[in-house]
Amino acid sequence: MSSSRSRLSLYLDLIRFDRPAGWLVLVWPTLVALWVAADGFPGWHLLAVFVAGTVLMRSAGCCINDIADRDFDRHVKRTAHRPITSGQIGVKEAALLGAALALFSFGLVLTTRWEAVAWSVPAVLFTILYPFTKRFFAMPQAFLGLAFNFGIVIAFAAVRGEVTATAWVLWLANLFLVLAYDTEYAMVDRDDDLKIGMKTSAITLGRFDVAGVMLCFVLCLVLTAWVLWPRVGGWPFALGLAAAAAQVAWHYTLIRGRTREGCFTAFSKSHWIGAALFAGVALGYLLRY
Repeated sequence: MSSSRSRLSLYLDLIRFDRPAGWLVLVWPTLVALWVAADGFPGWHLLAVFVAGTVLMRSAGCCINDIADRDFDRHVKRTAHRPITSGQIGVKEAALLGAALALFSFGLVLTTRWEAVAWSVPAVLFTILYPFTKRFFAMPQAFLGLAFNFGIVIAFAAVRGEVTATAWVLWLANLFLVLAYDTEYAMVDRDDDLKIGMKTSAITLGRFDVAGVMLCFVLCLVLTAWVLWPRVGGWPFALGLAAAAAQVAWHYTLIRGRTREGCFTAFSKSHWIGAALFAGVALGYLLRY
């Protein structure tokens, strides 16, 4: 029993079970898309499918990422002791776990519309490709945004059977949000990444990193307000936007000194921006009817 528990502990460590911020940043924009696509509460079935599917795909993504980065992670302070890098879990074992999690997530999507199923295929491909973009692409965080944003597209496809213009504006808004918080994350590892030749937005932006993060946050909020105000409006949505904007201001105080601790705190708390926006949308629809 002890070895079994030990193995389970390693698997949980591999999928970052103790760090829910990674799936929370994914789930809030997806839920916003669900509510907007359904013009209100989307029903318990779709809610369960997308929350569980988000957690599963994020966990599968962790497996894929750690397999791809295993030779780099040993040179980075924050990642040197991850299960694959440290040799506690083999590559094949991690690949099997990641595949199983992705299949479970795909099985959930199969209970919705075929359009949602069709969009889930490129979502998986982008998730697999993302870790490798850090070798050659100057802004891999942008590619991560493409992978993360498929939840928005799939949500609209599952509810409406199509991906509308509103969905694409939300997609663009969340692309800027991903660029912002993942650049904060990249700022934590910048010194290590420079030594091993890894490419990140924090390195590419250089001394304009803080300005770039702030600009991306602002663009996210502006686009979100522009596309959703005619559909949701009202004081709850305005309050949600204000709460998100206040957090963006707080993020500036955390990252302006470019310390590892401040940048990591900013990243780890970034999911609250999405939570504020979702709360404003959900409450706005609730009080409208």
